[in-house]
Order: sequence, then C-alpha cells, then structure tokens
Amino acid sequence: MSYAELSISARGKMGEYCRACPVCDGRACGSKMPGPGAKGSGTVAIRNYDAWQQVLVNMDTIYEPGEVSCATNLFGHEFSLPVMVGPVGDVNRHYGPDYDTVSYNRCVLTAASEAGSVALTGDGMNPDIMRLACELIGELGGAGIPTIKPWSQSTVMEKLELAKAAYPIAVAMDVDAAGLPFLKGFNPPAGAKSQEALAEVVAACEGIPFIVKGVMTPWGAEKAAEAGASAIVVSNHGGRVLDGTPATAEVLPEISDAVRGDVTVLVDGGIRSGLDVFRALALGADACLICRPFVVATYGGGEQGVRDYLGQLAAELTDVMAMCGARLLEDIDEECVFW
Repeated sequence: MSYAELSISARGKMGEYCRACPVCDGRACGSKMPGPGAKGSGTVAIRNYDAWQQVLVNMDTIYEPGEVSCATNLFGHEFSLPVMVGPVGDVNRHYGPDYDTVSYNRCVLTAASEAGSVALTGDGMNPDIMRLACELIGELGGAGIPTIKPWSQSTVMEKLELAKAAYPIAVAMDVDAAGLPFLKGFNPPAGAKSQEALAEVVAACEGIPFIVKGVMTPWGAEKAAEAGASAIVVSNHGGRVLDGTPATAEVLPEISDAVRGDVTVLVDGGIRSGLDVFRALALGADACLICRPFVVATYGGGEQGVRDYLGQLAAELTDVMAMCGARLLEDIDEECVFW
C-alpha cells in the first residue's frame, strides 16, 4: 500500500492524539502532548516539514545514463536506502492500544531489517521499555539501534550494558530528550550531558558506534565529535522539547560543514518523502531518520506497511536522483538543489 492508503487504514486505531494524516506535517496534532504533537505553540513540527518544501531540486537529465542506486554503507553495514526508522519510546502513551512497545518494536525492527534498513528503538520512564527492546535486537542478531535517554550517568551505564549485550549496529542517546515535559522531575532524572560524560559513554561502548541525537548547532556537533561520537543526528526532537527552534533543514548545511568527514551526519524532522531525503542529502546529510510516519504505517499495515513505506521512499528517491543527474548517493550535493 502507498503511505496515503496506510494512513487511511490507520485512522481510528491510533488513540485520541494522532489523526493519521495523509501528510504528517504537524498541523492536526499541534501542541497535543502526550501524543505526536510539538511543545508550546506546536509550530516547530510544522516548520520542520515546511522548510524541506522550500528546498527546490535542480533537474538535469543530460548525463551518461546507467542504473541508479540509492544503496549506502553506514556503520560498516550495507543498506538499501539512506533511511532509518526513528525511535518511539512509549507507543501506548503517545498513540493507540493496538500496539504495545514490544509488539511495535518487533514490527519495525523486523520489517526494517528485511527491507535493508534499520530501526532505532526508544527508551522511557518504564525501564522495561529499554530492556525488552534490547532483548528483541539481540534476538534479531543485532539488527537495531537502541536509544538511551540522558538519565543520570549511572543509569545510562546500566542501560548501556543491556544495549551492548544485544551486539547492535550502534547505540544512540537522544540528548535533547532532557526537554521532554514528562521526564522533568522523574527519577532517575534526565538532563543535559557534558562533553566529558559523553566521552565516558563512548569509551564504555567498547567500539560499538555511538550516535548523539539532538544536535542543532555547529558547536554542538563539534563537541559531540570531540567526545568521540561516530555520528550525530541533527534533530529538534520533532519540536517536542523546545518551542521556537529553527527547522532541521535550516541548520543542517552549517552543521554538516563543521563536522562532515569527522562524524556521520544524520538528520530527522519533517522528512516525509524520497524527495525530502534527496533534499537532506544535498544539504549535507549522509542519511535520514523518519519516525512518526512509520508509526502510522505500522498501525495501518503492520510489518508489510513498514516495508511498503520504505519501498515507496526508495522508489521516490531513485526517481528524483534519475531526474537530477545523480546515479549514486555520492553524486548528490548542494548543486542539486536551489534554495
């Protein structure tokens, strides 16, 4: 099924917050939290989506013809497209009762792996969320990326041991989750992480790539790189942690210029199509994360829905590449876009 068809199938199954919109642009969910909405005015999620639409692509069909491929290598693994499934920590809290955290994670981890991609799993106030996610990744031979919230350092290290036991592709920390309203005052607390604390986590990963998610400035990216991170995710947490921030598309080029070559640069926030993925790569990303639409795809079509959406993204991306003179991902650069 197409994403539009999956969204129709998902309607009525997703609780009181998500409307399973045919275009997930943040307008219907607004500032509703819990749920998929954004913090405060609810406009940052909308800004994320709209910013990609302002990036136009330069059509060029005068080039040596040949097969177009959107395959890539990330963290030493081959992927069929430069798209990962973003993490969701508590599906029941934010979406509907058809899936719990375990069944949702199993769906996206399995489907993404079968489609040549990878899913990130989330963390949450219930410690079982992280524990069970890591167990699932271990069952799948490490085909997943567990994400740890920025808890106290002792709690982070405990959860990191669970992650390492699964031998995952990588481990992530969404440092920006310090701003999630429902984590404030929670025990263990979640908060900012110093560069030294991140370096301690990198060392404890013992060679497993470490991803810092939630970077929105060049200097933040440089600090993550200096701490030893293998990758960053340019992300404002979908607008869920701070109102009034720039869109990820607006800050991506400057961040990429600052650290590209030192770390893998990933980006999320309002990316919804293969065209958007192309735009992101042209602005300096190595790959993208997409989160909320995969929740809709799961509720609308289960594992097949996730595979269908990944297939749609790959088809859209290769079509744009063919029309813009880019046979390989490395051919996509700033000359491919007009903005």
